[in-house]
Amino acid sequence: MTAPAPRGPGLGTDDRGTDAARRSRVLVTAPALAEALTGDRPPVVLDVRWALGVTDGREQHRAGHIPGAAYVDLESELAAPPSAAAGRHPLPEPADLQAAARRWGVRADRPVVVYDAVGGTSAARAWWLLRWAGHDDVRILDGGLAAWSATGRALDEGEVRPEPGDVVVTPGGMPVLDADGAADIATSGVLLDARAGERYRGEVEPVDPRAGHVPGAVSAPTTGNLAPDGTFLDAAALRDRFAGLGVAGVTAAASAADGGRAVGVYCGSGVTAAHEIAALATLGVDAALYAGSWSQWSNDPARPAAT
Repeated sequence: MTAPAPRGPGLGTDDRGTDAARRSRVLVTAPALAEALTGDRPPVVLDVRWALGVTDGREQHRAGHIPGAAYVDLESELAAPPSAAAGRHPLPEPADLQAAARRWGVRADRPVVVYDAVGGTSAARAWWLLRWAGHDDVRILDGGLAAWSATGRALDEGEVRPEPGDVVVTPGGMPVLDADGAADIATSGVLLDARAGERYRGEVEPVDPRAGHVPGAVSAPTTGNLAPDGTFLDAAALRDRFAGLGVAGVTAAASAADGGRAVGVYCGSGVTAAHEIAALATLGVDAALYAGSWSQWSNDPARPAAT
């Protein structure tokens, strides 16, 4: 688990790293995590079990977790309180995130591995936030808890109370969009909608005030990033997927000033969109997160909804 190197601006392999190297800066396998936990500099492991409408993540953690993993509450620690103006999962205040990360035992000199039981779709929120906060050495456990258990490794039970960490949160490590920025990228670049297709099309809307999508956005359900076993698709399959969505030849959002077209991602509330950003990062594309996502957009009557 080495420190990350700079990410390349496009989907093709470039002189800044191979597909395997880029992938290893975002994901870690269960065997590699197990080996790292026995080393001189073991990673901090965070259990981010969460799903929309499911509130028993802490109970699941107590019943069985990767040894040493601290539980992270997505609703209260990875988001600020919800509001119509900011959405269902606004970005937390930096001071609040720093206090939470220190409770989890996150240290500036230690790698972090995050996992869940849903293919990384909730753990990716912690991955994105810690990278946004300036901690570059963060990875998602590829395949999550199921991948760990499939190797025959044991789980621990009960509470985990780690030694307090010392991480200092410095926002700005990942690009962020507001509603105006998302609207701009939808016309000048590529804006991916990571929700289920039926929500994008406006056929159903179980959570937010209005159905539909940001005009100009492209449907790209997060589940399309995963293989049947819950691991991320390989680089070739992901590259084909995003090329089919119009991302081929598009530069990273951070490089848009160089004449490229930017990539943005949103979902319902900025959680599963982080998973799509992680998938793009394995290919060297730094996509921007529209943090308020559809929950913010649909609460503003001045914003149009396409179906």
